Amino acid sequence: MIDVDLSQLPFTLIDDEGRDHVRRGMDIAYFDRDEIIIEMGQTGESVFLIHKGEVAELDPTLPASSARIGHYTAGDLFGAISILNGKSRYRFQAEQECLCYVIPKALFIKLCRHHPDFENFFKQSLSHKARLMTEKRAEGGVTMAGFMLAKVSECMREPLIMDASTDIASAVRQLNDSHADSLLVKTQGEFGIVTKTDLLNGVVLNNYEHTAPVEDVAHFSLVTVTPHQYLFEALVLMTRHKVTRVVVMEQGALKGVVELTDVLSYFSSRSYVVSLQVEQANSLEALAAASQRTPELVNALMAQGVKLRFAMDLLAALNGRIINKAWSFVVPEQYHSQSCLMVMGSEGRGEQILKTDQDNGLILADDSQWPSLAEDMNVLTQTLIQLGYPPCPGNIMVSNPEWVGTVSQWKNNIAKWVSARDGDSLMKLAILLDAHGVAGNPQLLDSVRAELFERCSRDELLLSYFARAALRFSTPLTLFGSLKKPQHGIDIKKGGIFPIVHGVRTMALERRINATSTLDRLDALAEDGRLDRRFADDLGEALALFTELRLKQQLQTAEASTQQRSNRVVVQELSSLERDLLREALHIVKDFKQRLSHRYHLEYS
Repeated sequence: MIDVDLSQLPFTLIDDEGRDHVRRGMDIAYFDRDEIIIEMGQTGESVFLIHKGEVAELDPTLPASSARIGHYTAGDLFGAISILNGKSRYRFQAEQECLCYVIPKALFIKLCRHHPDFENFFKQSLSHKARLMTEKRAEGGVTMAGFMLAKVSECMREPLIMDASTDIASAVRQLNDSHADSLLVKTQGEFGIVTKTDLLNGVVLNNYEHTAPVEDVAHFSLVTVTPHQYLFEALVLMTRHKVTRVVVMEQGALKGVVELTDVLSYFSSRSYVVSLQVEQANSLEALAAASQRTPELVNALMAQGVKLRFAMDLLAALNGRIINKAWSFVVPEQYHSQSCLMVMGSEGRGEQILKTDQDNGLILADDSQWPSLAEDMNVLTQTLIQLGYPPCPGNIMVSNPEWVGTVSQWKNNIAKWVSARDGDSLMKLAILLDAHGVAGNPQLLDSVRAELFERCSRDELLLSYFARAALRFSTPLTLFGSLKKPQHGIDIKKGGIFPIVHGVRTMALERRINATSTLDRLDALAEDGRLDRRFADDLGEALALFTELRLKQQLQTAEASTQQRSNRVVVQELSSLERDLLREALHIVKDFKQRLSHRYHLEYS
């Protein structure tokens, strides 16, 4: 039996007995430099796992300069598709002396027959492979299945329903008898919700009689989910809407209620109490203590294999609540309705997991009167610094008067930037396009965004200038399509993240898409028909992969300051599956850049 490590995908998709069969049935083969291992058109007879050396995947029909389409190193697998398809589409040739483990065709086919997931691995897209890698990373604590895949239906309570005309006294008795914290009231086919706090405030603060109908204290604006949504999404909604329960509906029918305490109980790790600590914080000190626990939450989410999109959603909602709380501590309440605090950049897109520099601005109503505005904004900036959000090196903060203005002033700025079309102006348009309101009156931002769309969405020349930045950085692939491997690592932000983010942002500007998240924008572009659904999904998975690889690097140096966090990923330190996914993802980026170039005529600009 050959002693070989089979602890990585795809061998983790077969059981222990199957892996033993592999070890007993495989052989070892040696190949000289430039020796052809599999010829194009040849019937597949073996699957090869490289122990030492490098193998090139070549398309002999292409010119020599572009024939090299793939590159395999130690730990990589090749030859499986040749067996599944009956013959090899390409040539596999040793680039240096190679030592390979060889799995015979008969054994490989037997493994595929008994382990469908193993066979499917070789046929799946980037999104499927990335999901498999995430699932296999989940170990200990709350597992992937128990955390990411838990559904609302697994945690909801039976709804307690009363007629809206029922008196308050009866509602209190019913809550006490049922040991419940809330009940639903029904009137004319519509549901509302009443909590114990609502009933107490109604009687004590609003002087309602005990005989008053319960609908007088009910809330009829419900936050709802479906039974089939992920429980994790319910937690995100509660955090975002500042509520402690959601109502479960399905096709207009009431199914149940999910309480925050139930969710936190289901997800028993202490990390998930962070959102509750943020809500309960009644001082800057308490808020700072809760804010300091977000790295702990990030580590827990990543260790437990939570899909990055859900992690980003939760962290974005939490950061929004932290900043909103800071705003409420600093800004007098009389100014809340006449102003909108917006976050921009990665925070505005909801794509920043670890805290990053402040990127924020303020929109004021045209008739606002705020004598202490400058002083209050300076205090707010310092408060956010105390909460772990460092000042922006580019001074894009509310303490800078350039990023504070009335609705009319912001609209004038947009007109000026559109007219100038220089690098600085285009950058400011991009920053504003990602703005997300976290405090105050969001309608003010809606008005400014509408002006931005009106000025830009039909201006083909501006869109061409705007899109050009997506091509600014080269994709870290060699001329032959393999990964570049500099010792200091590849800059994954410049080479992978930014082209997707900015290219999608350009298309969202053209199509007047209000969503600020890149993943939400991709969904909207697919719905709009501007992107093929599968390509949109692959772009999203590529972005998630780049972000996750960068995050792993940053978590390893979590003690370092924010300014020192690296965007570089060292290819040599990745697993064979991660290298395979990274190579595939970068080819998707390269394809996307070509599409952008064609759509916005960048080859002529």
